Amino acid sequence: MIHQTSLVAVAIFAAFVLGVLGLSFWLGRKGQSAAGYYAAHGQIHWFVNGIAFAGDYLSAASFLGICGMIAFSGYDGFLYSIGFLAGWIVALFVIAEPIKALGKFTFADALDSRFNSRGIKLAVAISTLVVSIFYLIPQMVGAGSLIKPLLGLPHEAGVILVGVTVTLIVVTAGMVSTTWVQFIKGSLLVFFCGVLTALILGRGLTVNAGREGAENLAPQVRTVKPDGAVLVDGQPQSKDHDLRPVGTILRLPERFGEGRSTGPLGPLEYLAALEDSTIVTWAPKKHADADGTHTTFSPVEKKGAELLRPGGYFKGLTTGKLADRLDFASLMLALFCGTASLPHILIRYYTVKDAAAARKSTVVGIAAIGVFYVLTLFLGLGAMTSGALDPTDTNMAAPLLAKTFSDTLFAVISAIAFTTVLGTVSGLIMAGSGAVAHDLAENVLGMRMTDHEKIRVGKLAAVGLGIVAMALGILFRNFNVSFLVGWAFNIAASANLPALVMLLFWRRTTRQGIIAAVTAGMLASLAWILLSADTFEKVYGLPRDSALTPFSQPGLVTIPLGFAVLVVVSLLTVPPSDPSPARRRSDAS
Repeated sequence: MIHQTSLVAVAIFAAFVLGVLGLSFWLGRKGQSAAGYYAAHGQIHWFVNGIAFAGDYLSAASFLGICGMIAFSGYDGFLYSIGFLAGWIVALFVIAEPIKALGKFTFADALDSRFNSRGIKLAVAISTLVVSIFYLIPQMVGAGSLIKPLLGLPHEAGVILVGVTVTLIVVTAGMVSTTWVQFIKGSLLVFFCGVLTALILGRGLTVNAGREGAENLAPQVRTVKPDGAVLVDGQPQSKDHDLRPVGTILRLPERFGEGRSTGPLGPLEYLAALEDSTIVTWAPKKHADADGTHTTFSPVEKKGAELLRPGGYFKGLTTGKLADRLDFASLMLALFCGTASLPHILIRYYTVKDAAAARKSTVVGIAAIGVFYVLTLFLGLGAMTSGALDPTDTNMAAPLLAKTFSDTLFAVISAIAFTTVLGTVSGLIMAGSGAVAHDLAENVLGMRMTDHEKIRVGKLAAVGLGIVAMALGILFRNFNVSFLVGWAFNIAASANLPALVMLLFWRRTTRQGIIAAVTAGMLASLAWILLSADTFEKVYGLPRDSALTPFSQPGLVTIPLGFAVLVVVSLLTVPPSDPSPARRRSDAS
């Protein structure tokens, strides 16, 4: 029964959450100064910070969204993993050491290191808030998805639970507790995903998920009504409805004989067997009637080879349409460039003592993240053939896969997924609260504050951001979280990357150029997203054909726009007389 609540699951989940909160309160005494609250005094060990990088970066999109996308669309979901991982190349070779030398607490500190400009601080603080809010949305959506099968509560309850918990974490101890929450979460996530992958390979592939006679059952059609009600073959579905196998192997390759199972397989053997199998997947289709637009999910047979090649989700890889190809290229560019532009990732460089530690922590983070993203391929494919998919919620593929092994593993994986959300959201709220308290209040508005007052303003900002995140998590409940994260990466790469790269490597960069680039990149990418076909359809409820942009992902246009605006404006304004601290150090050496 997919959505039946288990007391064991509830107990394990409660233990995880209470443990995280207890750690936060215990570490609260270490964050009593502004340097402690926003940057953990720069005393985090590089290895701990590296795993915390992984904890910060491996968000609900990485775990819930990618696994769900692979489970329903095949190989294309794995392209998100490749894009997310590739972005760390920019972070390691371009950003890691220079950003440590330029900053103190926030990303705005780095971009303003040469100029002492209120305009830069204002533009970058607003950009930080916009990116943080857009990245918060998928985390909260993922939280709501988890709570429904785990605790039997509605989506809204899960969003509120995460919002309140994260706000408590940030308010109690700031960056100290946030770092350790992310360290624990990153370690547990990689370890238990490895355990789950080993179980998938040990079980191998089984016809109809091991259910005898399931192949003789009539196909089920799921219908999602405008009010969120789910019908199965036209009949209302109760909370504990025992669904027939959803996402299964129908036929195994001939080399396995007449048996119903392959038995244990190695990683490459698993992929080869899946490629030659026949699988039931789900095709969504929208319908309009007097009650509004509803979606039906109908079973479709596909060859494994078809699911293991590109084009199942990203139509630009198969349709040949220019707009579809540009949309895919734009997303991949944003994922590659966005990592080094995310405020909650950049501020983590200020928690270590020097540039060498920043570089080493980046290498550790890449190793942990790389291992995890390889595992997502097997988690997604394992979910695809588990017989426990919920086609009405792609974000629940990985937890429901764990449920096919045991309720205990389901509880552990769900609890880890929940702490995944907690860790990422706490990092985002830290970045946002720093932008409000340090950049806006202190540097733009000129408020003279003691350490205690800086922390108090930051905590108030954290509460405000938590409330905004909860509201948006409820509003965007029907989106896949990986898709939503793509928007955040587009905005971050368009607004922040051009200014940061040009500041580090072009002496002619001016204050006005940075302000113009950040503002133009942010507004252009935000406007493009709001006018795109996906937003028209899924947010406004309007036909996709009414959209005003040719494709949905803006990065291919707005990232070059940011660089172009910075170069043009810098050439038209007076150049700075002083090189940056990073440039002075480079020249001296």
